[in-house]
Amino acid sequence: MATTRLQATPLGFQVLLALGTVYVVWGSTYFGIKIAIGSLPPLGMLGIRFLVAGVILFAFLRLRGAPMPTARQWGASAAVGLLLLGGGTGLVTLAERDASSSVAAMVIAVSPLFAALFARLWGERTGGREWLGIGVGLLGIALLNIGELHATPLAALLLILAPLCWTFGSQWSRHLPLPSGLMGSAAEMVTGGVLLLALSFIMGEKWSTPTAASMWALAYLIVFGSLLAYSAYMYLVAHTRPALATSYAYVNPVVAVLLGVGLGGETLGALGWVALGVILTGVMLVAWPKKEVPAIKGTT
Repeated sequence: MATTRLQATPLGFQVLLALGTVYVVWGSTYFGIKIAIGSLPPLGMLGIRFLVAGVILFAFLRLRGAPMPTARQWGASAAVGLLLLGGGTGLVTLAERDASSSVAAMVIAVSPLFAALFARLWGERTGGREWLGIGVGLLGIALLNIGELHATPLAALLLILAPLCWTFGSQWSRHLPLPSGLMGSAAEMVTGGVLLLALSFIMGEKWSTPTAASMWALAYLIVFGSLLAYSAYMYLVAHTRPALATSYAYVNPVVAVLLGVGLGGETLGALGWVALGVILTGVMLVAWPKKEVPAIKGTT
């Protein structure tokens, strides 16, 4: 019987950079979405956001010599785009019509729990410390939600369904024939954007002249929320553990609340600030590198 030791791989610079991007940028997009839908239809706004970002990234990659996705890869990209961008981001955007940006980010923090559960469908294991981190993070979310930040029942339902779609799509994407590298992100945003615009048309969303604030928010969501952060997230999905890839859901509420308090006129009491500290503790438990563990191989 042979025995080998597998050492835990420390978080590399690219992983840390991707984590920092999704932590900060996606935390701010909740506030950006709230501003954008002030004068733009929710699904239509998202459709434009992802379609424009996807076309820009797709054109850039093709000019750099990236191969055109195959028909099978386009189909897989459409499935992932529908789940992540339509079901995930789309439901959050619809919910923000009746919920604050802060509470939207707080409810989405259940994503790491769903990610760990869905990962088990494909035989991936979640360690004890990760489960502890998930539990601590959810405790922080519960404390944060005790205050005055609340959503309507329909908005709360949409915010619960959103991470289910997002995390299932994220885990499924690891087993689908997607285009390699950033071309996968581009194809998902192009197909997801088209699907969202189709849903906007089917639902009869009304368009009117947008305000300057909504247009600036849309531009921010396209460049930073989609081109930069979405590509960083798909890198994390492909190269890190599910609980770590979705740990952004614990930091996003911190950023969202700070923006809501600083720019949106929301208030946060002492219990809320304690909750934010608990949330960050949960992130540290999830993100901390695993200890080296023995792996025993042999026959019986």
